[in-house]
Amino acid sequence: MRKKRREGSGAIWLVAPMAIWTILFVGVTLGYIVWLSFMTRNPDGLGVIPKFTLDNYLKILNPSYGKVLLNSLKLAALTTGVCLLIGYPFGYFMARAKKSRRSALMMLVIVPFWTNALVRVYGWRMLLMGDGPLNSLLLSIGAIQEPLKLLNTFGAVLLGMVYALLPFVILPAYSSIEKMDWALVEASRDMGASPARTFFSITLPMTAPGLLAGCVLTFVPSIGLFFMSDLLGGANEVFLGNLINTQLLKSRDWPFAAALSVVLMLLTSSILWVYRRAGGKSSDIAVF
Repeated sequence: MRKKRREGSGAIWLVAPMAIWTILFVGVTLGYIVWLSFMTRNPDGLGVIPKFTLDNYLKILNPSYGKVLLNSLKLAALTTGVCLLIGYPFGYFMARAKKSRRSALMMLVIVPFWTNALVRVYGWRMLLMGDGPLNSLLLSIGAIQEPLKLLNTFGAVLLGMVYALLPFVILPAYSSIEKMDWALVEASRDMGASPARTFFSITLPMTAPGLLAGCVLTFVPSIGLFFMSDLLGGANEVFLGNLINTQLLKSRDWPFAAALSVVLMLLTSSILWVYRRAGGKSSDIAVF
């Protein structure tokens, strides 16, 4: 009994630092944001008045803010779809490639992470400008008569999102495909199944956890990456992430920004709940 008590007390001391960290920097922070979302904005724009109100949440029901939310969900869905169409085949062929080629392909996926995300986004901004390299090339070969409007558009934001989040689909897909039991695939082909039927009946179900993890890792961040839409979409494209940023730093409406953040957290939690109900594991996301 004494030995068990000593082991139990030792386990408590090992868990205590993480528990304290979680309470202070997660629980208290989220609690403060929820509390702030029910407060009243100070008329002079400095701080808040500790007066309970639901106006911040009722304000979100305004059609203009509802349009922003729908636009954000549309961007997230398109980003996830395009990343799946590109990332899953890439992860599949990377898992099936020789070890030497696999290392080179893995390096191509990881190299962009060595550069700051803002630097990479500014690179796309310079490339898509009216007098940028892409328009200059098209003008020089006579493909267009005047510069195309590529920057400050929905397509530019989608391009930046796909570029930034594509590795988060490739890596889970690669991991799930690499661990797959290929004997089942060979057995299916030996029994006369076509490649398409083998893929949809064997390969796809066995790699579904990786696909689900990739969807979550892509969909959730694409809702809140405000700097991407600020730099590539400009004032023409407003999404939930940069709306929160604007309300917090420019309009100084902290309670409304907090209410928008709570809505974003609830939306994210709902996506994670659906992911868990669909059979996904938190460990598949935690790895990446």
